[in-house]
Amino acid sequence: MEVAVMNDMAGKSAGIKSWPEGERPRERLQKLGPQALSEAELLAILLGTGERGRNALDIAKNLMNERRSLREIARLSPTELMKIRSIGKAKALQIVAAFELGRRLEASTDDGVTIIAGPEDVAHRMIPALRDRCNEIFMVLVLDARNTLRAEVELTRGTLTASLVHPREVFKTAIERLAASIIVVHNHPSGNPEPSAEDIEITRQLVETGKVVGIPLHDHIIVAGTSYVSLAERGLV
Repeated sequence: MEVAVMNDMAGKSAGIKSWPEGERPRERLQKLGPQALSEAELLAILLGTGERGRNALDIAKNLMNERRSLREIARLSPTELMKIRSIGKAKALQIVAAFELGRRLEASTDDGVTIIAGPEDVAHRMIPALRDRCNEIFMVLVLDARNTLRAEVELTRGTLTASLVHPREVFKTAIERLAASIIVVHNHPSGNPEPSAEDIEITRQLVETGKVVGIPLHDHIIVAGTSYVSLAERGLV
């Protein structure tokens, strides 16, 4: 009996195709739907194949054990993923692409048109895009005369605690894209959305520059995790 159990375990480790059909992640997905699968099983389907002695589910479970949550995995770059055993370049890129699609789906609208009526609309779109980023990212949202979002431009990518930006770069982007107005957004990887003195100062500079060039700054929004602060609501724009 012990030999039979060991052989069964070895077979499962060697390849998912050797498992009973009702236990294979792909077949379970087809029969029961994605909601019935564990996170490790869904990752295994995404990974597709394993390696000698380790099937895709083994690799997925190892990834979950090392990182503890999908949120932590979503923050990893391809280079960081490739440092984990059994995850090469192709699998790392597949994982990163899947999480990015999820972010874009969460931020998308049914008709593909985004009207920015207030800070909540910006937060709905930008929190999924920025909450998992480990460095500060400074974005410019380009709006037309009807406050329809026409472009999202990543202007700078900084360190863990700083993303340097100059009004010249912001309004160069706005002018090139024929903006009627703009909103700027950046994230705080620290998890604290409260504006720093530097955030308040660059906002003041952008407001003044916008008056000169005729492209008003509607808001500066800071994202931290699932929270945000609107400097317009604080009376700073």
